[in-house]
Amino acid sequence: MKDKNIAGILALFMGGLGIHRFYLGQTGLGIFYLIFCWFPVMWVVGLIDAIAFFSMDQTAFDKKYNRPFLSREELRDTDFNRQREQRHQERWENRRQKEAQRKDRRFEAERYPRKNMERVAPTQREQQRPNPYKSSGIKKYKEYEFEGAIADFKLALEIEPRDIATHFNIACAYSLMEDATQAFIHLDKAVDYGFNDFQRIKEHDSLAFLRIQPEFEAFEANNFRLKGEAPKAVSGKKASKQEVSVTQEEELLPNRGADLLEQLKRLGDLKEKGLLTEEEFSVQKQKILANKG
Repeated sequence: MKDKNIAGILALFMGGLGIHRFYLGQTGLGIFYLIFCWFPVMWVVGLIDAIAFFSMDQTAFDKKYNRPFLSREELRDTDFNRQREQRHQERWENRRQKEAQRKDRRFEAERYPRKNMERVAPTQREQQRPNPYKSSGIKKYKEYEFEGAIADFKLALEIEPRDIATHFNIACAYSLMEDATQAFIHLDKAVDYGFNDFQRIKEHDSLAFLRIQPEFEAFEANNFRLKGEAPKAVSGKKASKQEVSVTQEEELLPNRGADLLEQLKRLGDLKEKGLLTEEEFSVQKQKILANKG
């Protein structure tokens, strides 16, 4: 067996010649030292080797230079193997802890089923996706594709027939398409299902065409309900909750200017006086809406 102290002494006094490498059985490295022994740097390297041998742990020296003389157990006990064994132990601990947590959750679910249901229910509601046709309808409306917006709003109502925002939005789109009948119907349904922001109905630009209709006064006098429909009594607290829920979701179409109603009224007067044709009226109306968008 090689002795680390002897290797250190050889490296200290004859390290430049590589004698310590021959002693350790590293013949190739010893020849390299011998070839370049006239360079001073080789003697410095030999001194560094000597310091390394003297400071090296005996066990580490044996595993590196005396491997043929060590048993399997001694060879197996390396830093790498210890780290691998430690990682294996950590994985086993983690797996055991996860299994214990799963058992605890299963036991809690079986023992307290009602509590578990109350905890899961909000999560399921949070995962509900918004109505895609409502979003696409609003997008088309903002791009002045009113017919496409109406088609998407209708699909949205098939999914959520009592959705207040969708009824209000499709009423706005019908008003811009000058279909007062359908606009009144959907606005009536929005109010019937709880919409109570009546000031928005009075000021929203998209409902300007609806407000200049003769029947609008009776509609407003009946609390924005069609004739024959009883005004829906909504308490202040309940109405406030409904209004907030619609506004927070930003599902109502935006208002686009305070002077739009006046411009549309002037256009309507010019058309009634015969100064504008139906086609000219439509073109001018689209220009006004585009400038206010």
